[in-house]
Amino acid sequence: MSGPPPIASPQQLLAMATNGLTLHQTLYVAAVLGVADQLEGGPAETSALARRLEVDESALYRVLRYLASQGVFAETEPRTFANNDVSRFLRTGVPGSLRPILIFRGSGYFFEPYGRILHSVRTGLPARSAVYGMDGFEYLRQHPDDARIFDDAMTAITAMMAPAVAHGYDFGAWESVTDVGGGNGLLLGEILRAHPRLRGVLADQPDVLARARERGFLGGDLAARSGYADCDFFREVPAGTRAYLMKSVIHDWDDARAREILRQCRRAVPADGALLLVETRLPEDSAPALGKVVDIAMLLLTGGRERTAEEYRALLADGGFRLSRVVAAAPEIAIIEAVPV
Repeated sequence: MSGPPPIASPQQLLAMATNGLTLHQTLYVAAVLGVADQLEGGPAETSALARRLEVDESALYRVLRYLASQGVFAETEPRTFANNDVSRFLRTGVPGSLRPILIFRGSGYFFEPYGRILHSVRTGLPARSAVYGMDGFEYLRQHPDDARIFDDAMTAITAMMAPAVAHGYDFGAWESVTDVGGGNGLLLGEILRAHPRLRGVLADQPDVLARARERGFLGGDLAARSGYADCDFFREVPAGTRAYLMKSVIHDWDDARAREILRQCRRAVPADGALLLVETRLPEDSAPALGKVVDIAMLLLTGGRERTAEEYRALLADGGFRLSRVVAAAPEIAIIEAVPV
């Protein structure tokens, strides 16, 4: 009779922590190849999968064997794999699919800066700029294929949080809202559907708005209550609504640049209006938190940072706002409400 499994030593736990790289990149392979889509019709042998995907059969088997050992896919018979409850979220176009996120996070645009993490720690500057020789957003403007991968990933991430944000705060109380840097409009569309009397404006760079119109999240029955406005939030934020929303914008920038954005927002927000920041919650203590993971990504990718509520209070004050309250839209997501002073 076997006893309980042995408890891993601190040394073993530390060694096991390094295995996350293998899981990350094998998930990227499965996402790019569309393995879960291939398995949606039922189990398949790796030899058949390899022929369809035009990859090496032995290498594919080793990747799927590893993923199955981690609970992603099921090996139903030797060298035969099927989808399970986890791998189904690797399929294309299904509600909650993480495939676009995994494709993005394994791409050079996201992943290569992690190999230059020492650059960021030594200098405090984003490793992505060292890799590409330019700001990450400028790189996307010059590389539309990577921009599309980025957009797809941001859409998937936003789709995960949008319902909680839309229903977790009374946006309708402001009558009108501008989503500044709102990307493809998915979040604004979700908010407008949750608050039928609210009007909304999607404000972003012209190339981003062109892709937003293609995606159509503000089309159909929302078209009469929504509009588009060109916006460079370092130069001017368009006036005309009472509330101004920014999701995951301020965290992209260091304090100096964040203050510039906030000051432009202050010029647009009316005296009876509000600025609403949707950001990842960052606790003060050392407890595990998604915000601490995202914070390292910001260090490497954009030069930005996650901030605690008190850090936001100080930053907002520099931008001409008073933090009035923090609403927990989800365990890891906060809506920070600020009013003009």
